[in-house]
Amino acid sequence: MSGKIEAKLNQMDLSLPSAPEVVGFYVPAIRFGSLVMTSGQLPIGGKEVLFAGKIGATHGETEGSDAARICALNALAQIKGLIGSLDKIKRIIRVEGYVNSAPGFTDQARVINGASHLLVDLFGEAGKHTRIAVGVAELPLNSSVELAVWAEVEE
Repeated sequence: MSGKIEAKLNQMDLSLPSAPEVVGFYVPAIRFGSLVMTSGQLPIGGKEVLFAGKIGATHGETEGSDAARICALNALAQIKGLIGSLDKIKRIIRVEGYVNSAPGFTDQARVINGASHLLVDLFGEAGKHTRIAVGVAELPLNSSVELAVWAEVEE
């Protein structure tokens, strides 16, 4: 089932991927009342990490931003898998972004902007969210970025 939000994605020459399979012992998303929280999403396409390595060494800020956008799309795919339609999202509440950072790299906020801009482009005012953007020494599967999204959804 697709709707207005997926039509916006198509207008942006993007599409919602299939929700990635989990790579550990956890659920990809969970609903608690009107909140949906995703587990950390990696920049996975199919079954492979599309951006592996450290931002600031293996990849630059622009590639990191692209990776964050893929993570956001994967998070939306997980949310859709849980609630059936992205049109049921009332508001994006929070984005938690982790950047596999090379020593001295301090532009984590700009990297995670790739996800934030996508969410605001899709949901307008309802896409504006609280956020963290932190640098870490390593991420699962040597991913360059990991992202978790919290959303308020229709009851």
